[in-house]
Amino acid sequence: MSDQRVKTRAEIAASDKWAIEKIYPDTKAWRADFEQLKAEAEKLPQFSGKLNKADQLLAFFKLDEKVSRTAGKLAEYANRRADEDTANAEFIALRAEINAYLSELAAKEAYFEPEILSYPERTVEQELKEQPALGLYRFALEQILKKKPHTLDSRSETLLAAVSDCLEGPSNAYDFLTDADMTFPEIHNEDGQLVELTESTYHRFITSKDRQVRKEAFQALFNTYGKYQNTFASLLTSSVKNFVFMAKQHHYTSALQCSLAPNNIPTEVYHTALKTINAHLNSLHRYVSLKKKLLKLSDMHMYDLYVPVIDVPERHYEFDEAVQTVKEGLAPLGKEYLDLFSKGIESGWVDRYPNKGKCSGAYSSGCYDVQPYVLLNFNYDLNSVSTLAHEMGHSLHTYYSTKNQPYIYSDYSLFCAETASTTNEALLIHHLIDKETDQNRKLYLINSQLEQIRTTVFRQLLFAEFELFTHEKAEAGVQLTAKELRAFWHDVNVKYYGPEMTVDSENDMEWARIPHFYRDFYVYQYATGYAAANSFSRMILSGGEDAVEKYKGFLKSGSSDYPINVLRKAGVDMATAKPMEDVIHTFDELLDMLERAL
Repeated sequence: MSDQRVKTRAEIAASDKWAIEKIYPDTKAWRADFEQLKAEAEKLPQFSGKLNKADQLLAFFKLDEKVSRTAGKLAEYANRRADEDTANAEFIALRAEINAYLSELAAKEAYFEPEILSYPERTVEQELKEQPALGLYRFALEQILKKKPHTLDSRSETLLAAVSDCLEGPSNAYDFLTDADMTFPEIHNEDGQLVELTESTYHRFITSKDRQVRKEAFQALFNTYGKYQNTFASLLTSSVKNFVFMAKQHHYTSALQCSLAPNNIPTEVYHTALKTINAHLNSLHRYVSLKKKLLKLSDMHMYDLYVPVIDVPERHYEFDEAVQTVKEGLAPLGKEYLDLFSKGIESGWVDRYPNKGKCSGAYSSGCYDVQPYVLLNFNYDLNSVSTLAHEMGHSLHTYYSTKNQPYIYSDYSLFCAETASTTNEALLIHHLIDKETDQNRKLYLINSQLEQIRTTVFRQLLFAEFELFTHEKAEAGVQLTAKELRAFWHDVNVKYYGPEMTVDSENDMEWARIPHFYRDFYVYQYATGYAAANSFSRMILSGGEDAVEKYKGFLKSGSSDYPINVLRKAGVDMATAKPMEDVIHTFDELLDMLERAL
C-alpha cells in the first residue's frame, strides 16, 4: 500500500527513480562535456558568409549537429535533475547555466537561415548537385526556402525583431492581471462555511455535488472577470491586432495562413474541422440532454457541465498493477510495442512517485542520444494509470523516431505531438470499458470518455471558432469591444450546447479566462490531435497487423515530412472531414452505450 507521507528524494528507492546516470554519472562529467561544447561552438560563426559553397554548407550542418546533440544531452540532464527536487540549489544552478548558454548558442547560429534566404534562386539546388552528401538536408533546406516569399530585407526583419518584445505586452499584462492582481470573493462551501475562491480551487467547487456551491463559484468567478471586461477586451484585441500586423508585414493572406505555414498545414484543415463539428452539433446537444436526465435537473445550466454524473468508489492501483493494466490496453499494438514499453519501465525511463520538492504534474522528455524520461507523480488512482499510458505514448514516439531518423529529422511537430499519447489513452479506455463488469463503474468510464471528447474536441473547436472570428474582424479593420466579444461568445455557446442548455450571462466572459488565445491559432491542435489519435485507435482495433504497421510507420517518421503528409501516409488524412467524423462517431457510440445502460 502507499505511504501517505511525502518522502524526501533520498528516501525514494533507486528502482522507482529514472536512471539519470545514463546521461552523465555526475556533475563533473557534465561539466567536462559543457566545456567541450563551448569550445566546439566557437567554430560555428566561421561559416558565416560561406554557405553558398557546398563543402562549407555540409561542414556547417555536421558541426551544428555535433554541437546541438551535446547541448541536448547537457540540457536534458540539468533539467531532469532540477525537476527531481526544485529546492536543490546545485541542479537549479546547473539548469540556469545551460539554459543561459543555449541562448548564446542560438545567437552563434542565428546567421544561418537569413544567409540561406539571401542567396539568389537555385543557389541551394546547385549546391545539392555539387555535393551528394547534402541530399540528407534537402527537406530541411526546402522548409527554410519556403519562407523566402515571407522574409523581408535585413533592415526590416531587424526592426520587427526589435519590437517583438513590445508586441508581447498584451500577453504579459494578461498574465500579471490574472495570476497576480485579480482576487475573487469568498463563497460558501458544502458546509455553509465561507471559503476562499481562487483559480486553483475553482475546479473543486464547479464539480461539487451541491448545486448551490457550483452556482455560487461560477457566478463569483465570472462576475469578477466581468468587472475587468474592458481591460480584457483591450488586451485580447491588441494581441490579435499585433499578430495580424506581423502576418501582413510578412505577406501572408491571413493571420491563419501565417500561423499554419511553418508546418505546411493548409488553412482548409482548420476550416474543415470547424465545418465538420458544426454539422454534428446534434451529438453534443444529445449529450447535454442525457446529462440533464442523469443529474435529474429540470433545467441545465453552464455550471452543471462539470459535475460527475456517476458516483463510484475510487479504485486503488499499485504501480505494477497500473503497468499491467496499461499493457493489457495496448495489447492490440503487438509484441514489439509491448516489449519496448516493458523495456522502458524496467530500464529506468520512469520517475514514479512524488517526493518533497519534486516538480508537479507529469511529462515525457528526451533527446537524440539518451533514452526517454517520464516524470510521474503516481497517485494510485485511475487518472495515474491513464497518465502512465499517455506519457509512455510520448516516450515510445520519441524512441521510435530517434531510432529511425537521422538527428535533423528526429523530433516530431507540435501538430503530431499529442497523437501517440492520446492513441494510447484511447486504447486503454476502450479496454477498460470493454472488460468492466460492474455496471456503475462502466457508466463512469463511458462518461469519462464522453467528457474528454466534449472538452478536447467540441470545446476546443468552439474556442477555435471564436479565435477565427476575432482575427477576421481585426483583418477587416473592425474594432471589437467587450460587448461584441461577449455577444459572440454567448451565441457560439448557445449554438454548440443546444436548446436544453441555459447559457448563463456570466458565462459570456469565459473568453477572458482562456490564456491560449494569446497563442494564435493554437487550440485547434488539441482537437485535431485527438481526432487523429481516435482514428488510429479505431484502425488498430479493427484493422489488425496492417493498421499497426502503418501506425508504427507514423511513430518512426519524426519530422522527415510535413505533419499532414506523415499522418496521411499512416492512413489518417487531416485535410478531409473523416478523422473528425470518426471521433464524432466514437462519441455517438459512447452515447448509445450510456443510453442502453440507463
